[in-house]
Amino acid sequence: MTEASARPVPPIELAGTRSRLGEPAALPWELLGRLAAICPTSTDVRETAEASRDWWPLAMHWALAGEVAHRAAAVCRPAETAQVAAVVGACHGAGVAVTAAGGRSGVSGGSVPAAGGVILDLTGLTGVVAVDQPSGLVEVRAGTFGPDLEDELRATWGLTVGHLPQSFELATVGGWVACRGAGQYSTRYGKIEDMVAALEVVLSDGSVVRVGDPPAAAVGPDLTQLFVGCEGTLGIITSVTLRAHPVAEVERRAAYAVGTWSAGVETCRRILRRGATPAVLRLYDATETQRSHGGDGSWCALIVLDEGDRVMVEATMQVVAEECAPWRDLGRAPVDAWLAHRNDTSALQALTRKGFVVDTMEVAAPWSRLDHVVDAATSALRSVDHARLASCHLSHSYLDGACLYFTFVATPPPGAVDATYVAMWDAGQGAALAAGATLSHHHGVGLNRHRFVADAHPGALGVLQKLKDALDPAGILNPGKLGLTTTPTRGAAWP
Repeated sequence: MTEASARPVPPIELAGTRSRLGEPAALPWELLGRLAAICPTSTDVRETAEASRDWWPLAMHWALAGEVAHRAAAVCRPAETAQVAAVVGACHGAGVAVTAAGGRSGVSGGSVPAAGGVILDLTGLTGVVAVDQPSGLVEVRAGTFGPDLEDELRATWGLTVGHLPQSFELATVGGWVACRGAGQYSTRYGKIEDMVAALEVVLSDGSVVRVGDPPAAAVGPDLTQLFVGCEGTLGIITSVTLRAHPVAEVERRAAYAVGTWSAGVETCRRILRRGATPAVLRLYDATETQRSHGGDGSWCALIVLDEGDRVMVEATMQVVAEECAPWRDLGRAPVDAWLAHRNDTSALQALTRKGFVVDTMEVAAPWSRLDHVVDAATSALRSVDHARLASCHLSHSYLDGACLYFTFVATPPPGAVDATYVAMWDAGQGAALAAGATLSHHHGVGLNRHRFVADAHPGALGVLQKLKDALDPAGILNPGKLGLTTTPTRGAAWP
């Protein structure tokens, strides 16, 4: 079993420790004593403040002003599943909220402890537990960071999971699963829910369950998927069994200058409908092409990368070449440039320090609705006071549709940052939902999108609420998230 080499990376400097949404209630001394006997536990204000934030862009503005969204009263750092279970069981008995956190790379406030209580830092649960190489199954503990997992799988076993999100170096396996994430090579390897074969989960009363029975069991509903994407509200993931692939034999790259956005969408649709699934298939609108790929505003960049078995890759790239025949061939240079800078977040920090409102909004929609969603969302975003830019690229493709990834920027006066941020999200997310898009594709819900869940699931939120009530009747697991209203630990309201 390997040891983790990574730790959570702060998104921006934290100038103070005030709790913006209300100071946390102190924990009973008896409970603190029990927690400290289970695993390392701290109530230090600076430590709890740092552990109570993630990469939510609005909270980065607050951090510069010396505030976190909401601060936990204590942070617990278990190193074993038994310790996680004991901490959760103790908090359950005391009616104290527990918010699980890993690399804290989420951008939606998902690991913000909206009800205070305890932050459960899972980054001590590290390492590969077991590998079934013939079956391509890898069991890994939830606090393991992406680079540690991939380095061991590639070097020792010749395997890769293929999950490479922008937050790859910042995020843990448990975070990938809890937020239903997607890697940049997902058109080849699938999203994280396609990779998960089994889970170990701690329930709200401290009991431990294992779910999953690969491959392709038919034993009632798939309980594994119940916890994938639950963001720690139904249970806390402590171990994950993932499906892995042989390390790619070959890689191919290509890029094209497409005449219009709509023509690019149709090109991507035709590639997928023909059965080709290149690992990367990214279409940039004219604005993003001009900003990142040297465009002049009159064309859209389409970049393509595939890897895997030589025969499969060559066939895939042949389909891509045939469908892109009408467009100008840009060679591989745009893909090379994207690979070199794809995980660079320095612009976000720089603009935040200058007072800009900057964020991204990713949704998914069927092919037939994509153009309508883009038009509606970008128009809505640009109509907000102080808006400066709204652009889009297509980042993940499927047989029936694709992910649209919007970037928006606004330059409000100093006193209007919060109001402008909320207005941008209300406008963009509302327009996308009304146009037929999903609420999220891979960033999850967290605190930021909590208010939109009822609109995204107008008839089904009640079903999720009943699951929450059954699995977490005391409401202690990450309260204030996923549109759920379980009491008594509901969490601070925002906005």
